Amino acid sequence: MRLVFPTIAHKQAALDYRQEHFDDGVTAIDGDGGLDDANTYEDWLVRINDDLTRDDGRLVPATVYFAVVDGEIVGMLQIRHKLNAHLMQNGGHIGYGVRPSRRRRGYATKMLALALDKAHELGIDKALITCDKANTASAKTILSNGGVLENEVAEENGNIVQRYWISL
Repeated sequence: MRLVFPTIAHKQAALDYRQEHFDDGVTAIDGDGGLDDANTYEDWLVRINDDLTRDDGRLVPATVYFAVVDGEIVGMLQIRHKLNAHLMQNGGHIGYGVRPSRRRRGYATKMLALALDKAHELGIDKALITCDKANTASAKTILSNGGVLENEVAEENGNIVQRYWISL
């Protein structure tokens, strides 16, 4: 598995990745940096390149990667270079997702491990990773990468978010 920064060369593979989520009933794709709601792939490329340095109080600098295995995008992740108040409660430093047809194969665990290496390169010594309490697969992924549960936070809609820290 390799983490690859998106380019125009990935256009069709990325659109196929997005469509597979949509076909599976998923409209908000985790870790995609907004690919799920982009008007065009080209617009999304501009957005994620701007996101590398965007720091406007609401949004923080972030890097998006494709997780690629044998030439196929099996997942996506976003590393936030720092946290704001919102990300401190829900979102954390790293968001990730695996394409529906490639789940339950260990890809998320490997993706998070590689993302933690990238986060460390960015100067992050302790990474916050969050997941919904109901998402036991994500909790296992975080625990497999050394996550320590700090607490659980209730959202306004009643959803419970678990907050884990991983020392890098």
